[in-house]
This record gives sequence, structure tokens and C-alpha cells, in this order.
Amino acid sequence: MILNERETQEGLLVAVCDEDVLGETFEEGDLSLTVTEEFYGGDEADERAIVESLTQAAVANIVGTRAVELAIEEGFVDEANVLEVGPTLHAQLLRMQ
Repeated sequence: MILNERETQEGLLVAVCDEDVLGETFEEGDLSLTVTEEFYGGDEADERAIVESLTQAAVANIVGTRAVELAIEEGFVDEANVLEVGPTLHAQLLRMQ
């Protein structure tokens, strides 16, 4: 998986995606999702690093079946709130403080 972290005024912004979705565009009805290098590009990371990053995140955007399933398994995302966009999954996390 690919992990990108940015510090913002609101806290840590985390973008995670499966390697095979980077650079792809997915569509489902009127919904279109482009997984850009600019936003999602970063470093390869293992599951442990992803979980550590999501633990610290104020906001997270997660794309790809593997990445979203990890976020669900670790309790960051409720499966009922996951979007299916074509053949991939997308979830967002917003931690209110």
C-alpha cells in the first residue's frame, strides 16, 4: 500500500491507497474518483505503518480494496459507510476533537 501524510492546521491528513489503484480513475453512476499521484502518492508502507498513521489521523482518505478492508478490520471505518466506486472501495475518516 501507499501512504502519504501531511500536517495541516486541522491535524494530520492521511491518504492511503492500494498500489494498483494509484493513477486510476473509477466511476459509479455520477460519482468519479481519480486516485492522483499528487494526493495519494507517497511511500510504500506495511499494514503496521498504515494502522499507526490512521491512529494519528485527523482526516484520512482511503482507496482500494486492501486498504479499506484493513481500515475496517482495525475499526477505523464502519463497513456500512464504505463506497463502492466501480471495482474499488473508498472510505473517509474524520476524527472530531
